[in-house]
Amino acid sequence: MVSTRQHPREFPPPPARASPAPSVSDEGTIRKWVHTPSAAVIIWLLFSIPLVAWDSGYVLLRPHSMPGHKLHSPIWTPYALYGTIDYIYGWPAFNARNGFTAAQTILNLFESAAYIYYLTIVYIYGVSLQPDHGREKTGLSRFVSMVTKDKVVSGRIGATALLVAYSASLMTLGKTILYWLNEFFSGFDNIGHNDALTLLFLWIIPNGLWIIFPSYNVYILGAEMIASLESATPLSKTKSS
Repeated sequence: MVSTRQHPREFPPPPARASPAPSVSDEGTIRKWVHTPSAAVIIWLLFSIPLVAWDSGYVLLRPHSMPGHKLHSPIWTPYALYGTIDYIYGWPAFNARNGFTAAQTILNLFESAAYIYYLTIVYIYGVSLQPDHGREKTGLSRFVSMVTKDKVVSGRIGATALLVAYSASLMTLGKTILYWLNEFFSGFDNIGHNDALTLLFLWIIPNGLWIIFPSYNVYILGAEMIASLESATPLSKTKSS
């Protein structure tokens, strides 16, 4: 006869069912990561993209956009002055068939396309962290909320937008530094004729903006990428029985 023994306490209950893990895609990547766009970055892009488009139009439409030609006034009238300050934008470089500015402008267009992609993703997929009291924002109010409210863009599309914005900002910074180095190693051939005040206010400060703000963008976006990589967990591999 088989007997049972009394236990000092009851058997422990079966373990509770574990809470479901974050959803995982077919590639095994977790879809919970979010990108938080910086208002300062967005404001700079909204300011710089139209200026770059204006500048690109002048460069690529030369000589028709230059002084004395039919497309010059009124759109590109300021370049009548700037072309005498920086010869790379004036007749000396154009007559010498200097292709540096046009080549740089083509890269500007690629950068602008990347920035427009980034802004489009933030506009369409950005989710506000602040309550909108049940009202869905559309049109201009949604556009304004890009810089007035904290937003996040989640998932792979947010990660892609972050990578695109970072790459384009790094490209802008490197290209602008190259522009300055070109002047330095050419003996300031295009700007050396200016006096100090003219050079400071009409060349150094305007062009310096494209070093300061892209540097800030690279820092902010790069810091977010590093933080994401630091907190990332390795993908688990399931063992086949």
